[in-house]
Amino acid sequence: MADSRLHQLSALGQSVWIDYLSRGLLKTGELARLMKEDAVVGVTSNPTIFQKAIAEGDAYDDQMRTVLAEQEDPKEVFLALAIRDVQDACDLLRPVWDGGQGKDGYVSIEVDPNLAFDTDGTIAEARRLHDEVDRKNCLTSTSR
Repeated sequence: MADSRLHQLSALGQSVWIDYLSRGLLKTGELARLMKEDAVVGVTSNPTIFQKAIAEGDAYDDQMRTVLAEQEDPKEVFLALAIRDVQDACDLLRPVWDGGQGKDGYVSIEVDPNLAFDTDGTIAEARRLHDEVDRKNCLTSTSR
């Protein structure tokens, strides 16, 4: 198979990231395909992206029922669902991260924008999210 235009762009030093993450993208193998066929080396996410993914189909229903049995705070319910997808994407992108010495292979998760003017709160939330993602051991504490 010939290199895609994104592979050609990557060969020039541009990192190719996608701005979408969903359980379907992970479970169907579509993210793995994009990594292989289109040189994707990173993923961004945000609440709007996840809201759309959660609303489509039933991929999140089982986990949502489990989380709702333990958690009432809507933000924390959302984060539980989003963090699982981020963890799974991190696992898939880990070889990219390892192979590039940390240049690529990242998956983003957004800090609550309500903390925008609260530096200490933003830092604390970023650390909490990192720890939650890392809980699955898809990262090591010294790797990022």
